[in-house]
Amino acid sequence: MNEQALQAIVNKVVEQIKTPRDMTLDTALVLAEKVKAKAREIGVKAVVAISNKAGQPVLVECMDDAYIASYDIAVQKAFTVVSLKMSTSDLKPLAQPGGSLYGIQFTNNGKIVIFGGGEPLKNTAGEIIGGLGVSGGSEEQDTSLAAYGKQIFEKGM
Repeated sequence: MNEQALQAIVNKVVEQIKTPRDMTLDTALVLAEKVKAKAREIGVKAVVAISNKAGQPVLVECMDDAYIASYDIAVQKAFTVVSLKMSTSDLKPLAQPGGSLYGIQFTNNGKIVIFGGGEPLKNTAGEIIGGLGVSGGSEEQDTSLAAYGKQIFEKGM
């Protein structure tokens, strides 16, 4: 094996070590704090849910006086984006009457959410490693907060 081939193998291994394959609690904690800070700025009492790549919750944080219903909605948004590999905002038009995914919200034991506030989270290799779900404000506010969370996650927080 020549030196160039060996270096290519080493570089690939190093990149795999540096590129997370699933969401960690430490990462989720940092991301949730940043999303909650932004929610406070815009006056939203949000629930922030972050799932792993299997759609299972890694972290769910409820701001004081958030709506009780927002808990399940945020968790299910985080599940939806990982399950379908798209934001809930992108899913919305597809799930409307006449859309190619009309009725999808009735699958998966009703865990699919078809309105904004959920974003898939990808590592530097472009692989989905988790999902972010935000609930507590209007659809526009939840969508904005989730997009903000995705953006800062992709920038390395």
